[in-house]
Amino acid sequence: MSADLNIPQKHAVETLSGPLLVLAGAGSGKTRVVTFRVANLIRHGIRPDRILAVTFTNKAAHEMQERIGAQIGLKKAKRGQEPPPKPLIGTFHSICVGILRRHSRQLGFPEKFAIYDRGDQESLARGVLRELRLHDTMLKPSEFLSIVGRWKNAGVRPENATQSARTDKEHMSASGYRRYQKALKLAGAFDFDDLLLFTEQLLLEDPAVRQAEAGRFDHVLVDEYQDTNGSQYRIIKAIAEGHRNLCVVGDDDQSIYGWRGAEVTHILNFKRDWPEAVVVKLEANYRSTASILDMANRLIAFNQQRHDKILRPARSPGPPPRVLQFEDEGLEAEGVANEILKRLETERNLLPKDFAILFRTNEQPRAFETALRKAKLPYTLTGAQSFFDRKEVRDILSYLRVVDTPQDEIALLRIINTPPRGLGGKSVETLMNAAVTGGKPLFEILSDPQKVSSLPTGAQKGVRQLLDLFEHLKSLTESGSLVDMARTLLAETKYLSEISRNYDVPEEVEMRTSTVEETINAIAAYEAESGKPSLSGFLQSVALEGKEFGSPKEKQMQRNAISLMTFHSAKGLEFPIVYMVGMEEGILPHRRSLDDGEAGVDEERRLCYVGITRAQDELTLSLPLTRFKWGKPRTTFASRFLYEMTGQADNPNRVKAIEGAKKENRKAQAKKPKK
Repeated sequence: MSADLNIPQKHAVETLSGPLLVLAGAGSGKTRVVTFRVANLIRHGIRPDRILAVTFTNKAAHEMQERIGAQIGLKKAKRGQEPPPKPLIGTFHSICVGILRRHSRQLGFPEKFAIYDRGDQESLARGVLRELRLHDTMLKPSEFLSIVGRWKNAGVRPENATQSARTDKEHMSASGYRRYQKALKLAGAFDFDDLLLFTEQLLLEDPAVRQAEAGRFDHVLVDEYQDTNGSQYRIIKAIAEGHRNLCVVGDDDQSIYGWRGAEVTHILNFKRDWPEAVVVKLEANYRSTASILDMANRLIAFNQQRHDKILRPARSPGPPPRVLQFEDEGLEAEGVANEILKRLETERNLLPKDFAILFRTNEQPRAFETALRKAKLPYTLTGAQSFFDRKEVRDILSYLRVVDTPQDEIALLRIINTPPRGLGGKSVETLMNAAVTGGKPLFEILSDPQKVSSLPTGAQKGVRQLLDLFEHLKSLTESGSLVDMARTLLAETKYLSEISRNYDVPEEVEMRTSTVEETINAIAAYEAESGKPSLSGFLQSVALEGKEFGSPKEKQMQRNAISLMTFHSAKGLEFPIVYMVGMEEGILPHRRSLDDGEAGVDEERRLCYVGITRAQDELTLSLPLTRFKWGKPRTTFASRFLYEMTGQADNPNRVKAIEGAKKENRKAQAKKPKK
């Protein structure tokens, strides 16, 4: 094993007790160290199921599980056999779901609670804001949820929200926060931020729960520690502070999620929190050429608040990075697209998937999409609609959620008259009023003959059909397979016939029917892979992993295509040839970051550093000299980062760029409506 590791990697793998901070630079073999270390713990007698490893994405968790399994020779159990013990590896949210399942009743929630995704949250928020008579022009549901989410990540409870409110929108949100939480509880549901918030509450306020949960593990490992927010930090501390066998892996130079609550101070202050900690630096970079790393090291050195480290190349210099300038953003996009096209035509060893175009804002890719289509080049734009966000999928999942959790009001309202069964808007409103007046879940009102009797005859029949359907589906979940239950759902609701009735274009009908088919395939795949399949388990996997799922056919089509994505989306990925576009003040660093002073610019610099270190062989940075704003061309200023990374930080043009950006920012601020 040691022959496969360099000296610092070996040090990290063989440090088996006490706090350990592994500062893993970009491309330094972090995943190898994490998996080798867990395997080494097991080889030294630690029971696999006494090890907890936490990461941020399901993809990373699955990869870690597979690699560790390969390291220790973990085999899948045969049908009917108990699976061998293995480490618990999952995301923060999935780990918290497990804790809440075991203790949710202590919080007043059912054991089979629902997990609301963004769509469910917005539906609930819309109802709350309607009750408060707050129109979208005053406070959008998305704005309300963003403010409440920030409060939850900071540990602010509904009763303390008013004291934390500063702006008008925050004061309005404070009024709705309590109602929103009450509505969630009535529906027997948590939103994503609640999974962390309520887990933290259990661990910090209930010693018995903390002892029970912390006592399940002897070793805890946290990947991407620089991305932890306040709740995640406190959850990990509560679980690990007894045995103190905590290993955290991360890189403060790649901390780019401050806007969603991540606090880089957690990794910077690790030695303060755990004074006896061993610190290991992984500085050998196996990904990028020496020329690319030289640029990255020069740039990140301008950040003052960081651990002292430098990426050291394991590869030859390679071609030096280039800086290209174009007249405007349209010509920038055309220039990049045409260059890629020419290289693909002349260099047979290159494929479209070898290229990535990285940008800072979601508005930038429009020109590049146009140029790539014109050049007839295949591309994928990361951030397109998730498979599990499509109407047909959400309809089917809503049926399944009501079968599993009848009080899930958002899901029930979605399908109560889908397909139509005589329960129109007025009938649903009557039922909802009865639910609100009686303080009961909507499903309970549907089951109350006295309440239903006030509805028209057709609506009463629709209610009976719906209740009979759910009773039948519930019995199938207890006696048959989930796939059979889902097929029964489609047959009894005549869902596919409804698609054919609603859409005239054959291609549209085929696409939507294929979406339903892929949903059934997803249920079948879960059932085949899960040791103990259950409806709750499937819905949990969708809630936690849905954003990473997609149609297998779509994935097949997207394998060989140019990647278009933001710097944030590119983190953790690598590409042979990278174009970083829009390298101008106001975009990178983004104009909003200037409001946060040095800390804001530092995070933007880390974001730029992440972009540079995605490149394996070649790096090109580009910017337009003018950019259209509200239909008029405006002169741009080259990003200060270009001067820093090219060793021209004392160039007077850098000062000009910074002053120009500040001036533009003041203009933008002046145009904002005064409160």
